[in-house]
Amino acid sequence: MAGNIELLTSVLAQARKEDRAALVGYLPAGFPTVDGGIRAMTEMLDGGCDIVEVGLPHSDPVLDGPVIQTADDIALRGGIRIVDVIRTVREVHAATGAPVLCMTYWNPVDRYGVERFAADLAEAGGAGCILPDLPVEESEVWRKAAEQHGLATVFVVAPSSRDERLAKITAAGSGFVYAASLMGVTGTRESVGREAEDLVARTRATPAARSGLPVCVGLGVSNAEQAAEVARFADGVIVGSAFVKCLLAADGDLDAGLAAVRTLAGRLGEGVRRSG
Repeated sequence: MAGNIELLTSVLAQARKEDRAALVGYLPAGFPTVDGGIRAMTEMLDGGCDIVEVGLPHSDPVLDGPVIQTADDIALRGGIRIVDVIRTVREVHAATGAPVLCMTYWNPVDRYGVERFAADLAEAGGAGCILPDLPVEESEVWRKAAEQHGLATVFVVAPSSRDERLAKITAAGSGFVYAASLMGVTGTRESVGREAEDLVARTRATPAARSGLPVCVGLGVSNAEQAAEVARFADGVIVGSAFVKCLLAADGDLDAGLAAVRTLAGRLGEGVRRSG
């Protein structure tokens, strides 16, 4: 079964047609439970997100800050497995019809089996993978499997990335480019900073981005004002830690957490639309 890269491309193109950025939400699978995570992601999409990223919890993340690490630890203690991540993708996509990506480090994919992971993700209706620690020079095996199954390969660029490297990464990627707004790990911050706007401009100057590959910005966005700020110069705004905080603050009251997630999605959605 083909994956949903076409759906992802269509949703991003529709947002651009509406003169706004797309809103991308993130939560790790299995947090606070597998079923609770599925419900939370559905609320994110119903509340205002256009796309959702399902995180594959990892015990030793390189990009995730303390908030997402806390959520990952809860999921791992709950016994989360890759089959649960695939189930999350399947059920969220089936419930909403929205593009659903998997964000994962490379080691779990490699151990599970590259071809098997790509096939299972595509069969579940997944749109692709974000792979923050996979060097583009070592990505051919994954990219071939992803292309065969109709999946996007989303690479991460950072403010430290030189222009030559940006060109190499965007040429190899598909779906969109994940631009990390600053050096460091995920987490909410007072300001996104000017580094992000400069990075987006440099990324857009690459041949692949000039040909239409969208550039979405993540790390540090937590409220409507920041979302509107980033949406003025990016094709998409990615929010993760702020959604995790909604569920952590609910302290086990899932209904309260889900309501907070939906409210935040609505406010962020208003922010990206206000910037148009």
